[in-house]
Amino acid sequence: MELMNLLRTRRTYRRFDEDRQVPGEVVDEILEAARYASSAANKQPLTYVVVQDPKKVREVFGYTKWAAYLPAEQGQPREGERPTLFIGVVENLDRNQNCDTDAGLAISNMTLAAWNRGVGSCMIGACDKKALSEMFGLTEKQVLHTVVAFGYPTHESHIVDIEHPEAPDAVKYYLDGNRDFVVPKRKLADVVKYL
Repeated sequence: MELMNLLRTRRTYRRFDEDRQVPGEVVDEILEAARYASSAANKQPLTYVVVQDPKKVREVFGYTKWAAYLPAEQGQPREGERPTLFIGVVENLDRNQNCDTDAGLAISNMTLAAWNRGVGSCMIGACDKKALSEMFGLTEKQVLHTVVAFGYPTHESHIVDIEHPEAPDAVKYYLDGNRDFVVPKRKLADVVKYL
């Protein structure tokens, strides 16, 4: 996919074809993309927990919350719409105490690599990190940053310009008549200052 189109169309996806597994070679590409991400002082403090087994994917799903701007019946994936893969992004504090930027770069690479192969994603910080950390076998020196859900999307997601950026609800995404996600974005002129 052409880069700018890939960036424009790589949105958050929240409904997936639960019957379609992400192939191993695509999972490997996603992880390789994470490994390629820049890292502060090249400390490389992140590791990843891959959850593909359907029973364990269901267990992880049970610890997650989806689409906070929408009522649960609209935002929460239903049976048959759930992801088929989760990857936990783990910060290893003995390597670097401050790795949020590293995690953001790695997640961006992962989701772009996935979308390049038609696999949608949703990064989830709203989850029971304590329960997931126990499930993942994390140590005291490891912190679960995020879990990222992956699967083949069954809906579309697209960007619209925010016309009134000062409005308090201007950034809230919503569903259109087809249950596709509409994601308001501030215009370039609203976010850039030239000196």
